Amino acid sequence: MEGASDCRLEAANAETPAAEQPPAGAGEAGEARNAEPQGEPLLSGGAGTAQTDVPPGEGLGHHEAMENGEQGSIIEDNKTLMWSMATFCETIQSEKLHLDLGHFPRKAVQQDYCMPDVIPVRVQTDSDTFQDVAVKIERPTFRKPFLGGFKNRITGVEFHNAGSQTIPKKRPEKGTTLFCRETQTVFQKNKRQQTANPTSTQMTKVGLYVSNVTDKLITPGKYLTAEEYHKRRLEAVIVLQKYFRRWHARNLVQKLKAEKRLRLAWEAQEELRKKKEKEDKVRREHERRLNPKTKEDFELLYHALESWRQEEIERINGTLTGAERKAALCGLLEQEAHLIASIGRHKLNADEENQQKAVLHFLSKCAQPKRWKAYDGKTTEMDTPYTLRARELLEIYRSVSMNDIPQDERIDVLLTLRCTVKEHACELTKEIVELIDREVDLMSRKVKECNLEGLRKRICTLFLQYIKKPEFNPEVAKILKVPPDPLKLYKNVNFCRSCENYLPSTEFPVPANSRTIGRCHLCCKLDNEARRRESFLKYRLILENLRKSEAGYQDDTEIVFLVQLQDLQYMIENIWGCQSALSACSDLCDLVMVRWDKQQEWSPWNTILLTKDEADAHLKLCNLQEAYEAAFIHRIKQKHIRAKKYFAQIPAMTSFLPRSDKQANAS
Repeated sequence: MEGASDCRLEAANAETPAAEQPPAGAGEAGEARNAEPQGEPLLSGGAGTAQTDVPPGEGLGHHEAMENGEQGSIIEDNKTLMWSMATFCETIQSEKLHLDLGHFPRKAVQQDYCMPDVIPVRVQTDSDTFQDVAVKIERPTFRKPFLGGFKNRITGVEFHNAGSQTIPKKRPEKGTTLFCRETQTVFQKNKRQQTANPTSTQMTKVGLYVSNVTDKLITPGKYLTAEEYHKRRLEAVIVLQKYFRRWHARNLVQKLKAEKRLRLAWEAQEELRKKKEKEDKVRREHERRLNPKTKEDFELLYHALESWRQEEIERINGTLTGAERKAALCGLLEQEAHLIASIGRHKLNADEENQQKAVLHFLSKCAQPKRWKAYDGKTTEMDTPYTLRARELLEIYRSVSMNDIPQDERIDVLLTLRCTVKEHACELTKEIVELIDREVDLMSRKVKECNLEGLRKRICTLFLQYIKKPEFNPEVAKILKVPPDPLKLYKNVNFCRSCENYLPSTEFPVPANSRTIGRCHLCCKLDNEARRRESFLKYRLILENLRKSEAGYQDDTEIVFLVQLQDLQYMIENIWGCQSALSACSDLCDLVMVRWDKQQEWSPWNTILLTKDEADAHLKLCNLQEAYEAAFIHRIKQKHIRAKKYFAQIPAMTSFLPRSDKQANAS
């Protein structure tokens, strides 16, 4: 059915003569049609096309009766239109009116016929059994061209040539992309040849004159040997090399000048930056000395006072003697006492300002939500009923401690505070409620606010006591220094022999080489202010920078967090001499401690004291043996041995020492 489905039958309109409606290509095959012999039509592919032609004289005189059958149109023999067949996608409709309306009063119309997409076919499967099979009709997607044909002269029927083609089989895919390409090798052959160039000349002779105005007189030059030729070539090459080297040297010098110019500009910029930083540091220190607010500020003040006192003593001892010296020392002592009293007044003012900040910091710490890190590094926060309660009390305390607010807002704040504390009945809450009622009554009587300051401070103090009780604020129990359970006081509590107080272990500075508990932080601070007056701010900054840099490595280092401030001070002063190992810079504000070998964790025997710029350059080195000289490396190793010997006395540091050092210490 596939072969037959590609064949189409084309039929012309039976009503129109062939001369008026020629088929496509009929002009080309017009002469061949009359020469065709009579006989059966020739069709290719098993199917054909038919086109009928109406003979002259019968075009409009009769009405052709047309009947459609299942296999095509059936026309009687005595009619001009003998037979007609419909194609798969075309229909034929003939309509013609007879002139004699008495015989044929009606129209003769052939009904349209369209081939369905699926037709049933009965196939014999056995001698007496048949099976109906549904056959799908494949319709052509294009109109086939006219291939010529012939015409039957007797019947006037035209036969057109037709072709059929089955669908080709699809080749199986091999999984490899194939390309077709035509190639042709070209053979080339080069051959040199010298062609003849004929020339002619003319000389002066009898009867002929040739002008010699344009002639040139050529004399033979000096003969050039091969050695002289190569020598001249060598001299030319040397000249070229000289010019090239000059060009290369000029470019190199220009490049070096540009680099030098950039280097000088960078150095000038760095010098300005350092100068500006130094000026800012001096200005900040001056500001901190004028308006001290923190413990570090007062340390700087006492350290400056001690430096001034030492300078004055040296000046007095060097210039005065006898009674004048004693009088000058007494005057110096009075000035020192006056300055200490002034520092004490600044400290009282700073304590008052810092107390309110400390209270707010304490309450904010209670109100913070719970935080933890997930496996992907994100931080998760969660609020509990206790943290929400602490946050509510914090907001109320901020509102109560505010000054210079309108009277209506103050009354609303007091009523909110009263409703909050009345949830728990105790002596403290009753007293707070009484004070709130008293303030509201006084405000209703138009009492001045300056007369209410004491009452308001008392309300704030009592409410702060209310907040610090775990019964009313459960979250505060984790932060209080004195635990609510008295039995916990016996754990981790030590006795200070200086102030004779029992304090928790966090209140005692414990150096790495210490074997007993000494004085508490407060006693050490008082002793420093009264006698030595040293400033540990610079050492504290070095230790903080060291811990931050080590935390950035994320290699779980532990030694840097075991080293205390006194241990770091001993290392800087006694081992490294308070100066950089490379440039001998003695400004502690510009010095930092980094790893000697960055592949190993930091330790007192794997460190080096450098400036900030030197430390950045040191951490970029890959091979220390190539970067530094052997003498410098030997000097650094000696300092590491001294630090290892000092920290080997500490039990907590023994586990971090190398195994060979442990055996040496044990022996």
